[in-house]
Amino acid sequence: MPKKGGKIADVAKQTQAQCKKPRLDTAASPSVLSFESPESLFRSLISPIEEEEFFRDYWEQKPLLVERNDVLVAAYYQSLFQLCQLQELCSQGLHYGRDVNVCRCVSGKKKVLNKEGRVNYMQLKKDFEQKKATIQFHQPQRFKEELWKIQEKLECYFGSLVGSNVYITPQGSQGLPPHYDDVEVFILQLEGEKHWRLYKPTVPLAREYNVEPEDRIGSPTHEFTLKPGDLLYFPRGTIHQADTPQGISHSTHVTISTYQNNSWGDFLLDAIPGLVFDTAKEDMALRTSIPRQLLMQVNTAECTKKLSSLLRRLADSLESSRELRSSDMRKDFITHRLPPCLGCDSDPFTPGGKLPKIDSKIRLQFRDHAIIAVEPDQENADEIRRDMVYVYHSLKNRRETHMMGTEDDTASEDGLAQTHGLRFPLSHLEALKQIWSSSTVAVKELNLTSDAEKENLALSLWTECLIEVL
Repeated sequence: MPKKGGKIADVAKQTQAQCKKPRLDTAASPSVLSFESPESLFRSLISPIEEEEFFRDYWEQKPLLVERNDVLVAAYYQSLFQLCQLQELCSQGLHYGRDVNVCRCVSGKKKVLNKEGRVNYMQLKKDFEQKKATIQFHQPQRFKEELWKIQEKLECYFGSLVGSNVYITPQGSQGLPPHYDDVEVFILQLEGEKHWRLYKPTVPLAREYNVEPEDRIGSPTHEFTLKPGDLLYFPRGTIHQADTPQGISHSTHVTISTYQNNSWGDFLLDAIPGLVFDTAKEDMALRTSIPRQLLMQVNTAECTKKLSSLLRRLADSLESSRELRSSDMRKDFITHRLPPCLGCDSDPFTPGGKLPKIDSKIRLQFRDHAIIAVEPDQENADEIRRDMVYVYHSLKNRRETHMMGTEDDTASEDGLAQTHGLRFPLSHLEALKQIWSSSTVAVKELNLTSDAEKENLALSLWTECLIEVL
């Protein structure tokens, strides 16, 4: 899964309406997936395996192979992405490295056959047919609306970024050497057949990608061939390799991946600084000075004992307060995730309908796409740290740059992707929680002191399309 903060490609920026349909979107076969809710989508994706069984027996533990032999599922999977669509894609200005990788596994190593600049379809076809190269297409949800729908729902379901890659491999060839990834992987077989070998992890739940030599991985723990409509799941760290058998013209599969850098360790790295800062306000032990010349010492054994004691005090403080701030991970998720996929008949992210008034009833929209965060005031440079409430949302995120590591025309002046949202005084926190926790709420019942504050809060949320007036 390509990380969203990589090298910025030097490509022309295209300003597109939020809901403009990419040119490659075509009529798909009737969906065998349920898009009624994130939960129903995931259940239909792993069907006939039950959700409870999946998380109890497989998630982060062992691979799962779902062989379906279902022509309807196979037809729907094929509609997600096909080899015959590459020519049309290439006409849209794809670039090597950013959009497409061309590679082949040679003597246990990955050989990259990328050219420079824009992808030429005839050259790509030649590499595929004559050099038996695998075509890796990055983040096809940028072009295929059905994949956008699937991945947007999965991001709501997991609360984590969900990326994808398509792999097209000719017969008798293998694209990548044995390796493991730092993501949870769901493979959907779209066209042809793919022969897979999985091996016992050398690094369970790995935090990074790595290639493993054949002489280290031993014999496969699982070996099978995926056919159209089949699904394969395996945890991060699972060593794997795959090839297209002889006699099969080509194989196309999409890899849907999630949970990159989304572990308890990552959450602690995000939450501990805020916990230390808040606890130090009340606990003088955390405000006492470190010993003289501590930073110059080689032997820090005594220091580790003191740190262990302070960490126990932090744990005690957390137990008693039961409040933990995790701003950066949550903000990163909201900033980089897919926007809602709602069709293209109109722009759903332009405020419409009735203005909220003091006598109005309102309802939160896009609950899965907005978060409330308490953070230091980003607009106040004073030495006194003042907390504010921020409402961040992903309604204005750009599908075209999802998971690409490129900046778009919404980037801020400092080069970082812009976070969309609102800023309120800390006194508005309880009123916002009211809105988030209720199916509907009357504006006049919001937990604020004046009617003007209540109306202004509702109006601010309405202008960002986060609430509707009933």
